[in-house]
Amino acid sequence: MDGARLSLMTSQQQSCVSQQVEVSSRDLLHNFEFLREVVPRPTQISAVVKANAYGHGLRCVAEVLSSRVDWFAVHSATEARELRKIGVREPILVMGFVAKNDFDGLDQDTHIVVSAPETLRWLGESRRRTGVALPVHIKVETGTNRQGVSAAQLGELCCIAAKESLDIVGVATHFANIEDTLEHDFAQTQLADFHRALEQVRTALNGMPEHIHAACSAAALLFRESDFSMIRTGISLYGHWPSRETHLAWVLERGRDGEELKPVLSWKATVGQIKDVPRGATVGYGRTWTSLRPTRLAVIPIGYSDGYPRSVGNRAYVLIGGRRCPVVGRVCMNIIMADVTDLSDVSVGDEVVLIGQQGSERIEVEEIAELAGTINYEILARLSPNIPRVLV
Repeated sequence: MDGARLSLMTSQQQSCVSQQVEVSSRDLLHNFEFLREVVPRPTQISAVVKANAYGHGLRCVAEVLSSRVDWFAVHSATEARELRKIGVREPILVMGFVAKNDFDGLDQDTHIVVSAPETLRWLGESRRRTGVALPVHIKVETGTNRQGVSAAQLGELCCIAAKESLDIVGVATHFANIEDTLEHDFAQTQLADFHRALEQVRTALNGMPEHIHAACSAAALLFRESDFSMIRTGISLYGHWPSRETHLAWVLERGRDGEELKPVLSWKATVGQIKDVPRGATVGYGRTWTSLRPTRLAVIPIGYSDGYPRSVGNRAYVLIGGRRCPVVGRVCMNIIMADVTDLSDVSVGDEVVLIGQQGSERIEVEEIAELAGTINYEILARLSPNIPRVLV
């Protein structure tokens, strides 16, 4: 990467913030190397860093993976420009919708996934205005019914691209039900439809585009027939299984327990106040928790505005002093309370682990997600970008 490289935050600097997300460069590289071993060359690896690198911090992740991965993949043109601003030189794949006037400032090594004829026309207008013809990847609809064009539209899109002097350099699709099931018949049907679409593109262009990609993390882990020329890996790169079913399928097919993936992110905060409340006192909005004994509380300055789910109040735990401490009362916008009565020594300024390890105890993202009735992706992606990200 060009420019100044990120430096590690010192312990003195760390003590000056009320919360931070720590990103383990060692574990991130470990996961990349694990995926590189699973996915044989010459298939390229695209690191999906949309949504602030799944909450891990775009700059931190790019700092570690630049010059190692083959591609970066993002959702928006804004994210692509940010990657270039921080010095990323690898090709960038913009997978989401780009508005008509949002192509300016993108370079010729930034590829656009196209799911509608209008986008091709906008790209043509941008080419005539700026002189930059952005490479195109056509997204084929094979059953997810989200982004993508039908096989019947492929000929039309190839004609529009030629008329607009744009190069179709890639074809892509996305699986609908490869993570949440042990039955992968629908994924196989999508794969067969994708192969038929590729032949249509080959005929329309008198040759096959260079970049063919379909595999997300689950497909990359489980199905070698979905490798093609590139995989797009997100959640597994950050050390998490896409689902329990994906993990189980891996174990059943490989006879391995999946411990090779290592969670990259830790979320830490600081005790902001110690408070003693009498037996029978209620805590927090709505008075949803009542102390059954004289209770000591740690008031912790994080809340749902930071991405800690409101729904886990009275059910989740945090780690303080290497011990699990229950979160009591409702999660507030900027504050949670934890019962630390059973800790012999706790003080203002002590470290609180919301996600990650402290001593021999660990709180996984998946634990929080289950309590909140959601998935690990959402917990990670909704961590506020205002929380400092620190490489450790």
